[in-house]
Amino acid sequence: MKRFPTISSSTRPLTCRHRLLTKRLIFTGNTQLTTTSLPRTPQLSTTTPKPARTFHSASTHLSALSFKKYTLPPKAKMTDAIDLPASSKPAAPTVRTAYIALGSNLGDRIGWIEKACKEMDARGIKVKRTSCLWETEPMYVLDQDRFVNGACEVETTLEPLELLDALQDIENSLGRKKIIDKGPRNIDLDILLYENLKVDHERLKIPHIGIPEREFVLRPLAELIPDKPLDHTRPWTLTRDLLDALPPSSTPITTMTPLSSHGHPPIQALNPSRKTHVMAILNMTPDSFSDGGQHASAGLESTIQSFLDAGATMIDVGGQSTAPRTPQVSAEEEIGRVVPAIKMIREKFSHRDVLISVDTYRASVAEAAVAAGADIVNDVSGGSMDPDMLPTVARLGSTICLMHMRGTPANMSSLNEYPEAEGGLIGGIAKELVGRVAAAEAAGIRRWRIVLDPGLGFAKVGPQNVDVLRHLEELRSWPGLQGLPWLVGSSRKSFIGQVTGVPTPKERIWGTAATVAAAVQGGADVVRVHDVKEMAQVVAMADAIWRY
Repeated sequence: MKRFPTISSSTRPLTCRHRLLTKRLIFTGNTQLTTTSLPRTPQLSTTTPKPARTFHSASTHLSALSFKKYTLPPKAKMTDAIDLPASSKPAAPTVRTAYIALGSNLGDRIGWIEKACKEMDARGIKVKRTSCLWETEPMYVLDQDRFVNGACEVETTLEPLELLDALQDIENSLGRKKIIDKGPRNIDLDILLYENLKVDHERLKIPHIGIPEREFVLRPLAELIPDKPLDHTRPWTLTRDLLDALPPSSTPITTMTPLSSHGHPPIQALNPSRKTHVMAILNMTPDSFSDGGQHASAGLESTIQSFLDAGATMIDVGGQSTAPRTPQVSAEEEIGRVVPAIKMIREKFSHRDVLISVDTYRASVAEAAVAAGADIVNDVSGGSMDPDMLPTVARLGSTICLMHMRGTPANMSSLNEYPEAEGGLIGGIAKELVGRVAAAEAAGIRRWRIVLDPGLGFAKVGPQNVDVLRHLEELRSWPGLQGLPWLVGSSRKSFIGQVTGVPTPKERIWGTAATVAAAVQGGADVVRVHDVKEMAQVVAMADAIWRY
């Protein structure tokens, strides 16, 4: 039982309803707040009783409504505490939805934004979804560094001014110092929307007055609520309509996907001159389909050295084969295979600018690998085979690659039907990946920490894989997937052997080269390969042709 101070028997007990009445008057419906006639919260006195006070409406709009006036009891006194029955306890606060703009152009820009999101979560402002992060040119004050901007959808029990106070306190706790208006800042948090409320206060305007003219606000907001009207007096004008009405940017903006916390440049998936990452495959397994048992511990260091010298920028370490009909090993054995290799790379090649991913669908393996130094979790199941995977990656704050697959490696080859009535092959892959992205976001993974993989050879057979390569650009532009980077893994796969007539996986270099070039042309940001030296040359040439 909760204990409250009592009031003398001649009066009724006061509850939280009386203290919240003012806020309900101010922030209900579409009523506009003004900077005058703001009612004050009543305070109980323990000394001389004050004359009774009544509440008045916040504006002429409210005065027209029928609100019941409440008068404080003139002789209210604080006495001994009593227990109130459970039915007298105040009702749970209402949970509201708001949209917050995120921005930074000083120091570790993405790092500051991620810290701010963690602070919001820690203070009960629950971050439900995020946009991608976008790198943009400065606006208004042009003599400053480029910004990273985004937006997030939050749930909160705070009223608008309370939310503003909380966000400003987060900015201050992260060292925000405002030198000039709209000038450089390490973190910037603004309330864009709060439910369907319209607020006009000297400290706060909702909807934010800068939304219609700012691409760096509309672009991320349109990812979250493309079909929402921002002005409810003009319900036919949606967020995406406002974005489409803006003139083209002088410098096209691009998304940014951080790959590690070690200062590696993020992927800029919409930058037409970006370079393609070459991911070297390091299978620490005895039974992988084309290189099982090749990477023994004795020669591992020289293998890694050759990968890096040949042009690899990422190394994908795997300890469980996903080839059909391959038996599963225990999580402990998988950890025992991948963790020593990851630690060796971090220890022996700390002077090299290399990213490490772990190829696993198990949460426990992913956590052990990240603790050992892995940057990225590469999950062939898109987080579907282990229910703990997505929440674990969210807690770790790592980047995850969500691959399209159906079923498990044991039965995926039989799950290759993509009816035209349901969108066909490309539509089916896209819709199912949209679902995996939504699941990742629901688990707490930020959208800017997601990479996608169409899953060549997984629940796709023969010509279907070629069709995916033909239509990679369509996948990249699919609603709900725009702006996300893509990884393509075609190396040595059976569909290449079927087309070229080469039965031995190791001999499929020329066919693999053609698929790698097609992937770059289609917009891939990462290609995953066995033959690093040869494919790095293919990527260099393909980048010269298509990335300029």
